[in-house]
Amino acid sequence: MRELGYRTVDMLVDRLADETIPPLRRGDPAEMERRLGGPPPMEPQPFEHILEQLRADVLAFTSRLDHPGFFAFVPSCGTWPSALGDFVASACNIYAGSWMESAGPTQVELEVLGWFKEWIGYPETAAGTLLTGGSAANMTALACARERLAGPMTDRLVVYVSDQSHSSLARAARVLGFRPDQVRVVASDSSLRLQPQTLATAMDADIRVGRKSLFVAATAGATNAGTIDPLPELAELCRERGVWLHTDASYGGFAMLTERGRKYLGGLGLSDSVALDPHKWLYQPYECGCLLVRDGEALRTAFQITPDYLRAAHAAEEEVNFADLGLQLSRTSRALKIWVSLRYFGLAAFREAIDRSLDLAEHARRRIEASGTLELLVPPSLGILCFRRYFEDAIDEDELERRNAVLLAELERSGLGLASCTRLHGLYAIRLCLLGHTTRAEDVERVLAFLESAEVGRDAAQPADAPEPRDEDVSRSWAVPEGRFARSVAQVPLFYGLSSDELPKVEAAGRLRGAVSGETIVAQWDVSRDLFVILEGSAEVLIDGARRRELHAGDFFGELGALDWGAGYAYSRTATVRASSQMRLLVISPEELHRLVDELPAIETRLRASMRQHLQWT
Repeated sequence: MRELGYRTVDMLVDRLADETIPPLRRGDPAEMERRLGGPPPMEPQPFEHILEQLRADVLAFTSRLDHPGFFAFVPSCGTWPSALGDFVASACNIYAGSWMESAGPTQVELEVLGWFKEWIGYPETAAGTLLTGGSAANMTALACARERLAGPMTDRLVVYVSDQSHSSLARAARVLGFRPDQVRVVASDSSLRLQPQTLATAMDADIRVGRKSLFVAATAGATNAGTIDPLPELAELCRERGVWLHTDASYGGFAMLTERGRKYLGGLGLSDSVALDPHKWLYQPYECGCLLVRDGEALRTAFQITPDYLRAAHAAEEEVNFADLGLQLSRTSRALKIWVSLRYFGLAAFREAIDRSLDLAEHARRRIEASGTLELLVPPSLGILCFRRYFEDAIDEDELERRNAVLLAELERSGLGLASCTRLHGLYAIRLCLLGHTTRAEDVERVLAFLESAEVGRDAAQPADAPEPRDEDVSRSWAVPEGRFARSVAQVPLFYGLSSDELPKVEAAGRLRGAVSGETIVAQWDVSRDLFVILEGSAEVLIDGARRRELHAGDFFGELGALDWGAGYAYSRTATVRASSQMRLLVISPEELHRLVDELPAIETRLRASMRQHLQWT
């Protein structure tokens, strides 16, 4: 056992110290099948052979999250002592579900959770549990809130999330049985934050139709851009209305260890529950998430079930069974790695690493603002920067997007670093997440210099099979096919350039609807999902009762609701649209629209462009 362990550690340390390994090496399925496919061996194999195949065929085709130039997604830059803590938990095969079987590991987890509670400002009576990650923490929080405030599932319950919320909240709602009309996706403001007044308006609309506001998901460090919702104001609103406020601080929560972080995250401890991810800014290996609940008893009553076969392990009054505080009965100890690494390095080392990340983000901000070709799209927050390369000869947003996407691919091929992309109110952005404790200023400078100066011409950005630009008024130059309403459809800008074979697909996907003057077609905060195209007539757009603009033949509306935000949930209607004359409309259901955009990508491009303008205008 010692010999195998020594050989394994040697291989791992050699790998971790090898600076030639790039931040990402992809592998196509055929190659991976060739390298690793086949039946299990009937006879033992030499351990040296197994280690070599691990090194050459398995570990070689992974992302290297501790690479100093890994700025994509959210890096997880672990430490060696924390990995050894994981090794101890695995080698001893610790079961950490009951006090009876794991008093020592349970006490370690209680100590770690106690540190976390103190850092965010929770009382001693709060409870928590370590889970696989933020996704599990978000789902556990939603389940706890429902049990505490509502009991069994009902059709009246409504969950509110921002359009900047993590996708795991959509998955959690779907798994827990919330239908599409029970999740409100609320548009964030121009700074990508969820505003209390907007949230209150959405709640009021639900109260008027007999719905019950259950759960609000705020964000303290959004994955998209690191933004932080106004937590004190949201907490006050939720407290007044008896609504559970959950704050997803999976990305940004541990910035609380620094003076700047405490300033940014003020009010975090006012939440009813908080999700944290030690495998992010506390530098632990995967998997390591955390949920803290202010009312500790609520967590226990939501999950505690004691069947006959577990009565021998039932916890006494002063004991804690972590299997009673979440979804998992079989669970290992995730606390050992945190406990070992924090004791080994000391808390000050983690605080310094977080501060260094914030300093690097500020350095990158100054560097981008001083650049002649790079432009920030939003102010940086909690180590995340969203920007893009500006190309003077780019003719529109779509071309800017294509060329920035090519730029990211070129960065990956260079091996210098890795960045990812996102969308901010529809705008394509290059996204850097500066979190790794191995990153230095020169690593940031190297990646930014590449993004600033790499040659990316229009030919590289334009796919060979892309459609040629067309006359804007295609209805004058294209033959219009006969059909039920093909002539009107062909004159709609959304469908400009579609061929005589493609226009009938639009016709088949939609249905005609009329509207009389004064009729409400969609109401603000409604959860209908149809896309509406105006063929004849006009309509007015109202937000909170105030008239904002007029729509005419050829315009369309409802694209935010029609396109999926995640897991079948979509934006609630952001405005009321009311007919101001007799109207004829083409109505396309979300299912038919999804089929159309798969077959006719030009339609999706135009819808996305409209979404950008809509969100910025709203």
